[in-house]
Amino acid sequence: MTQANMLVLGILVVAVILFVTERLRVDLIAMLVLITLSVTGLVTIEEAFSGFASPAVITVWSVYIVSGALFRSGVADTLANFMLRLAGENYLRLLFIIMLTIGVMSSFMNNIGAVAILLPAVVSVARKINVAPSKLLIPMAFTSLLGGKMTLIGTPPNILASSIMETYGGMEPFGFFDFTPMGAIVLGVGILYFLLIGHRLLPDRTPGGDLTDSYQLRDYISEVRIGEKSPLIGKHLPETRLGQKFDLNIIQIQRCDEGLLVPIQDPILMEGDLLLVQGSSQVILNASEELALETVQDWKFDELSQESQAMVEVTLSPSSQMAGKTLKQSDFRARYGLTVLAIQHHGESLSTNLADFPLGIGDALLIQGPEDRIAQLRRDKDFLILETPPMESKRIKKAPLAILILVAVLIAVSTRLLPVSTAMLIGAVLMVLTGVLNMDEAYDAIQWKSVFLIAGMLPMGIAMQNSGTALFLAEGIVKLVGNWGTVAVMMGIFLMTALTTEVMSNAAATVLVTPIAIDAARNLGVNPQTFVMAVVIAAATSFLMPIGHQANVLVFGPGGYKFGDYTKVGVWLNIIIFFVVLIFLPLIWPL
Repeated sequence: MTQANMLVLGILVVAVILFVTERLRVDLIAMLVLITLSVTGLVTIEEAFSGFASPAVITVWSVYIVSGALFRSGVADTLANFMLRLAGENYLRLLFIIMLTIGVMSSFMNNIGAVAILLPAVVSVARKINVAPSKLLIPMAFTSLLGGKMTLIGTPPNILASSIMETYGGMEPFGFFDFTPMGAIVLGVGILYFLLIGHRLLPDRTPGGDLTDSYQLRDYISEVRIGEKSPLIGKHLPETRLGQKFDLNIIQIQRCDEGLLVPIQDPILMEGDLLLVQGSSQVILNASEELALETVQDWKFDELSQESQAMVEVTLSPSSQMAGKTLKQSDFRARYGLTVLAIQHHGESLSTNLADFPLGIGDALLIQGPEDRIAQLRRDKDFLILETPPMESKRIKKAPLAILILVAVLIAVSTRLLPVSTAMLIGAVLMVLTGVLNMDEAYDAIQWKSVFLIAGMLPMGIAMQNSGTALFLAEGIVKLVGNWGTVAVMMGIFLMTALTTEVMSNAAATVLVTPIAIDAARNLGVNPQTFVMAVVIAAATSFLMPIGHQANVLVFGPGGYKFGDYTKVGVWLNIIIFFVVLIFLPLIWPL
């Protein structure tokens, strides 16, 4: 092992540890890798920053824009709603339709965006037919990953692997539909697995019909009047510290001379004000005695029904700026005029000290407030309301144009009339020029964290080539399992990728393993394309943990899942796909 090999491996090990521990953001880790490779001289300055000009990176963010256009024009929603109407109220038929729909959608658009589009409708349908969302959402997330293997643009690892084949291996890149035969097989196997076995392993944790049951809310809410001797008189709500001191959640306030319940926006409390509070009976009793509050009326949650009021479940969108912030830091109540009643986090329902809880992607919030305020929240890009979205908010008239542009791009790519990066960029620009989405929306559609992650990690592949580290590791794998045959080496690389993608981004895993796969195949004198195809399929098998892929994280809270639910369901799917690849990949892509 040379000194350069040791240095590259050292940087790689530190990067993997940082990815696993999640102490830093993945895009920041990628930038640190880029800087380290440049400072140590493992890559030149031009090579260090080549990732930002890479055709693969341009293709990835162009795909995000095209996906955003399909969302803004309502094309994806129309497909999703049509398929869900076909499903009816039979659970297994609904499950099949959801998986087939998400698989098709993920073939042509970003799979995280596909999950975000379908998620509200699936949760809404589940509650209407009294099926636990937990029986539907993991299958939807998993099959979105498998559906991404159907085409070149289905997921970033496909694009990256194809680009690395060209730049690192000097080979012909994959064509648009080269992924389809194996992609269709693994998607079909994934669907059959859930229909025959997987659905029995899914938890039935979240009731389908009643939101308050789902969040295990405390007994009831109560309306109390501020008495003449109350110490609350003359204070702003934050000054009262009712949440911290008494564990009371103030839902609304009614000014005695207004006659309407209005959202709380830091008013000064007055004698005679009516407060709608949430808490246990004992908590409300204790607060009433100490603060001179008079109980006016109590309700059970399911008995509270006021005109123009609504209770909805929301989750953070994949690009939400609320991630990492508390409700207090974002000034949620004043900003939206709504009250958060409970939060689902990592399978647990939280209903105390909500203002100081940092929100994360995958958390679900139960929110109560006026209909008009909830309508405003529906248009906020930071949140997804988990009910069937109204189509009025989409540019439906632009849908035929969006479809026409997408079809033209696909024809240009599949016939090799244009390189995929050029065709996708033209498609993205046309979506903006024709008004399917505007430039600000195009920027919002791009998942910049993924772009910087990919651009920062691509130089690692160059460093592995320059230093001979990829060849060193490939030779090690061949020596370890080569005596068992070429297929054993291929499956060893598959297993390496599958394990790596559980603890880091599948894009990063693809960048790291693809050069090793190419060198291993050449060492054995076999077709490198077969080994690379094994890598990209393995990169879609992030099934063991919710952190394996953002699509898994996105359904975590709405499904009421716990960490182990993913492992219980995913381990068998991983094993099945391993043997499917073992049998079918050498037949479709001969060694």
